Amino acid sequence: MRIIYYIFILTIFVDANEYFAKLQPIETYNIKASTSGKVVFVNEKIKGLSANNSIILKLDSKVDNIDLKQTIKKLNVLSQIIKIERNILNKFKSIRSKSQFDKDNQKIKIFNLENKRSDLIIKKAILEDKINKKKFKEFNKYISNINVKVGDYVNPGAFLYTANNISKSKLEIYIPIEKANLYKQKTIYIDDKKTKYTISKLYKISDTKNLSSYKCEIIVDAPKQFSKLVKIEFK
Repeated sequence: MRIIYYIFILTIFVDANEYFAKLQPIETYNIKASTSGKVVFVNEKIKGLSANNSIILKLDSKVDNIDLKQTIKKLNVLSQIIKIERNILNKFKSIRSKSQFDKDNQKIKIFNLENKRSDLIIKKAILEDKINKKKFKEFNKYISNINVKVGDYVNPGAFLYTANNISKSKLEIYIPIEKANLYKQKTIYIDDKKTKYTISKLYKISDTKNLSSYKCEIIVDAPKQFSKLVKIEFK
């Protein structure tokens, strides 16, 4: 009976050090719209594949592009006008018949034009930013889901697609608080194989669902198959 008791205790100890977790992408990004607009392009072919500097989708920016083009044209014209007005002011300085009042008025005219140019420069930057935010491009990300289709109208905050960083993988488990420091010193085995991995991050605040546990992250090399369930042991 004593032998059976020892075997039972050993089994509990081993099971208590075994955990199971899915191989997840190291980072998952839920991309949302930062501006409103109509969806005019969706790259359906990229779903389930890695994007390599690929455009995922576009929102309509036709009016914004026209506005930007006209703003740039106005800026160029205004810069030329300011240049001419500055030359006039310089000529005023050498003309005795021009009073200080005339010179001051010319200066004020130039100041007003420069203020208008500053406003146009700001408008140009805002338009460029808005246009860029309507084109969604990803580099070295796996596109697991696209949530919109051509013709949809989206508002700021609308969920567009999911991109994953699959350069590495992470395992998330919950370990007993009293064993956290002990596990840091132990070797990690995955599916009964000894590894070089260590605990990458330990959240030292008990989880809301697992009140007596700390959330633990283990960063591992990118697997051939994500979402696979693996066994984790600390020995």
